[in-house]
Amino acid sequence: MAHERMPILPAEDMTEEQKAAAAIFAEGRGYAVRGPFAALIRSPEVMLRAKAMGDYLRFKSSLPPRLNELAIIVTARYWGQSYEWHAHRPLAEKGGLRPEIADAIADGRRPRDMSLDEAAVYDFATELHQNKCVSDDTYARALALFGEQGVIDLTAVNGYYTLIAMVLNVARTALPAGATPGLTPFPK
Repeated sequence: MAHERMPILPAEDMTEEQKAAAAIFAEGRGYAVRGPFAALIRSPEVMLRAKAMGDYLRFKSSLPPRLNELAIIVTARYWGQSYEWHAHRPLAEKGGLRPEIADAIADGRRPRDMSLDEAAVYDFATELHQNKCVSDDTYARALALFGEQGVIDLTAVNGYYTLIAMVLNVARTALPAGATPGLTPFPK
């Protein structure tokens, strides 16, 4: 990977607004600004608003963690985003997603033997990324399983993690020290 464009800013290089945003971030998350937020802090207001949406989508979504994280790793695969994948694959598996499902997604294959709700999330996320919309059948399946709030939460998690993937890709955010990429880039 090419050099990281927006590494973590040392406190002494931050503006007062950035320092205040970093303090709010750390208080809410329990750790210092890192990952995509290391780049986002260049615009403190955007970072704090992204954090607020991320807090809802990660910790309060109407979707269970297994399905929410499934949508996130589909998004990470779509964007070729190894940092996002590295952070969320373990959370997906901790939430109950079987490793072979994540392996198939990493390989760019449709996973086999998914449950009905996993298949609905996979199809919804895949169609949304590839087609920029979802078919009536896919929408109806998601609606029947998750209700209108679930459909909106599923749409939002795909959109939010697309934003995060874009930030990570633009900033060329490096994986944490010692981590190995979990995704192989697709040929261009």
